[in-house]
Amino acid sequence: MGDLVEFGGFLRARREALRPADVGLSQGSRRRTPGLRREEVAGLASISADYYERLEQARGVRPSEQVVASVARALRLSTDERDHLFVLAGYRPPARFSSNGFVDPGLMHLLDALVTTPAQITDDVSTVVAQNPLAVALVGQWAQRSGRDANVVWRWFTDLSSRELYPVEQHAEQGRCFVADLRWAAFQPDRDDSAQRMVADLLACSAEFAGLWESGDVEPLRSCRKVMTHPRAGRLEMQCDVVLSPGTGHRLVMFRPQPGTETAERIDFLRVLGTQELA
Repeated sequence: MGDLVEFGGFLRARREALRPADVGLSQGSRRRTPGLRREEVAGLASISADYYERLEQARGVRPSEQVVASVARALRLSTDERDHLFVLAGYRPPARFSSNGFVDPGLMHLLDALVTTPAQITDDVSTVVAQNPLAVALVGQWAQRSGRDANVVWRWFTDLSSRELYPVEQHAEQGRCFVADLRWAAFQPDRDDSAQRMVADLLACSAEFAGLWESGDVEPLRSCRKVMTHPRAGRLEMQCDVVLSPGTGHRLVMFRPQPGTETAERIDFLRVLGTQELA
């Protein structure tokens, strides 16, 4: 059944335990109370400040599972703390490997610290769940998309515009790697069935995916070299590094410029451009 009073108290305790630097925010003006402000948590969770205040005060109806996952991400909860929050809200904790919007807190800490390197976090089936501003400038806004529209593999095979950053000669190998990784992830013992449902739908709608799936390749994503052609920064020669969290299956994907190329200067151009556009 849950306990919304305890739910609100737990949110307040975790909010007050966080420092702005813990979530990539500046300290700003002097704070009269410890921890983050309610509006800061609301912003990180992509909900209104009024709604978040009502959650802490146990006013209103039970929040949805998506909201619980978003607040858990904003408060940088551990997997155990996230599960506790779900129970307090009256839900069964999600499977350890699931696509529910939760972001591994350890990887979020690393992402917050990466300000000069494009980086994003995906779940184990390549749904983008968090990005830093430089990653948004490089590959576009993915983390704010909903459902499968935020999944790199789904869009690769159902929306060909998602391939535009990559040279045509890389498409076949990129597709093979995506399918081999999805086969590895979809049948992990602690995974929910959302990945297998996505596989079934891709088999039904994409002949290219079906042909690659039939090959039976199994290989999780690893670090690799990539060439990207950005509409504003031009040709980018990248080392795509992958850091895996065994506890959640989430991956921190970093796009690191290849040494000896002009890519570092072009990435810095994107960073400056993004700063100017936000000003």
